[in-house]
Amino acid sequence: MEHVHDYLIVGAGMAADAAAKAIHDVDAAADIGMVGEEAVPPYQRPPLSKALWKGDKQVADIDLGTAVSGAKLYPERRIVALDCAAHVVRDAQGDSYRYRRLLLATGATPRRLPFEGGDRVIHFRTLRDYENLRHFARPGAEIAVIGGGFIGAELAASLCGAGCKVSMLFPDSHIGAGRYPDGLSHYLDDYYRRHGVDVRSGVRVSGGRPIDGGVELSLSDGSLLRVEAAVAGLGVTPNTALAEQAGLKVDNGIVVDAQLRSDGPDIWAAGDVANFYNPALDRRLRVEHEDAAISMGRHAGRAMAGIAGSYDTLPFFYSDLFDLGYEAVGLLDTRLQVVEDWREPHREGVVYYLEHGRVRGVLLWNTWDQVDAARALIADPGPFDAASLKGRLPKGK
Repeated sequence: MEHVHDYLIVGAGMAADAAAKAIHDVDAAADIGMVGEEAVPPYQRPPLSKALWKGDKQVADIDLGTAVSGAKLYPERRIVALDCAAHVVRDAQGDSYRYRRLLLATGATPRRLPFEGGDRVIHFRTLRDYENLRHFARPGAEIAVIGGGFIGAELAASLCGAGCKVSMLFPDSHIGAGRYPDGLSHYLDDYYRRHGVDVRSGVRVSGGRPIDGGVELSLSDGSLLRVEAAVAGLGVTPNTALAEQAGLKVDNGIVVDAQLRSDGPDIWAAGDVANFYNPALDRRLRVEHEDAAISMGRHAGRAMAGIAGSYDTLPFFYSDLFDLGYEAVGLLDTRLQVVEDWREPHREGVVYYLEHGRVRGVLLWNTWDQVDAARALIADPGPFDAASLKGRLPKGK
């Protein structure tokens, strides 16, 4: 079967939703098609590891309401071929989709463990993954969280808050190693342990097998860990296979210009899969967070509908870790010069990341309503040093 749309969006996540709504805002009569691999319409992804566990939201609350854009959704369809010259894509079921303008919002895929463990080993990414994990995460259940980065830290806190007995396994020396300053990472390790998490740093999961009522994990220290379920947060890789098959330029994502256009005719890219230039940092980025998905999707949608302009947003991201939380902008990389400015050590304050006298990243730790100020600081050529940054951004709530 052949489908024809003026605007076609491959992917049905947050970037796709934002793009469809932006197209509709510019052109209310726009004929929009959206092809997604999941069975459900676009939804908010951050609550999967945050608010849904706290009871702040229910699953019904995270639906993004994409239907208001008028987009026709083709669920459970995987696009496997793109013919740029013919302006057509084809899915795995044999259907084709002709378009006038195309957005690739194909997202990313979680990195996988080197073994299969059945439905009790969950590589966390989707609503279905959340529902699967929730099935096992009953009070008192022993759950392994594999990974000490962004998703691993959130899931460990959320599962512990749900009454689970959580073991947190990761190869780095500390939670958030390489992102947070050493003192803060040490503090987080102890903080998680005080909340009942069994933090096992410097440990890799080398194997696993299903057992009766759970899964047995083989660890690099020679020990075995038996749990009712294991959830992995090991980072993601961008879904670029379709772009590569079509001959588009790919380099850690689909390379796009200032308008988020790829080097293919009438093809844009946005969200986790897009590699874009940011003028404030003077470098190309690929960002895997909500703010980037929404802002890029909106910009690409407007551009597809004829509203030109350069995408110069520096996305921010945020996290909740028990009763701690943060917002962050730019590069959080401890290989840069790190300047800490605490109101209360490791509880409230600001951490700056400098490179050659310029601020490249800002971590707002339990410090709120400063994202725009942090963006402005990163765009400021400076020069800055530790002395000039002390007290630069307000601290505290």
